[in-house]
Amino acid sequence: MKKIIILFFVLTASTAVFAQKSKAVPPQADSATQAKYTCSMHPDVVSNKPGKCPKCNMPLTSVKEQMKQQVTHTYICPMHPEVVSGHNGTCAKCSSKLVINRTGSKQAGKVYTCSMHKDVASNEEGKCPICGAVLTLEKPITKPG
Repeated sequence: MKKIIILFFVLTASTAVFAQKSKAVPPQADSATQAKYTCSMHPDVVSNKPGKCPKCNMPLTSVKEQMKQQVTHTYICPMHPEVVSGHNGTCAKCSSKLVINRTGSKQAGKVYTCSMHKDVASNEEGKCPICGAVLTLEKPITKPG
């Protein structure tokens, strides 16, 4: 009977020892979970590290950051990044179409718009290039929450 009890304890102990999870090194992140960087103007340009787009020399931004920016909807002039607006439209300096800001920066603190042409935006006081009206200060962009 003693031998059976000792054999039972040995089997139980060995089962408990081998049932523990191994403390192996965690697996490396596969390519699907690594950060990917793309150009906002050329989405076909993809890199696994930050840098510059080989086509237009714009900075590559992370896909995660681009998804955040699509939710916040801030727009900038591609030629004048200091011109920031809460809605799409045209730049008051060069009349270029404002594009979604994919870099995550909020460079301008104040945005001036035309009361008659909401698509005209500038970071400085001035006049609307379409009608000549004085640009008025736009309310700051507030995030819901």
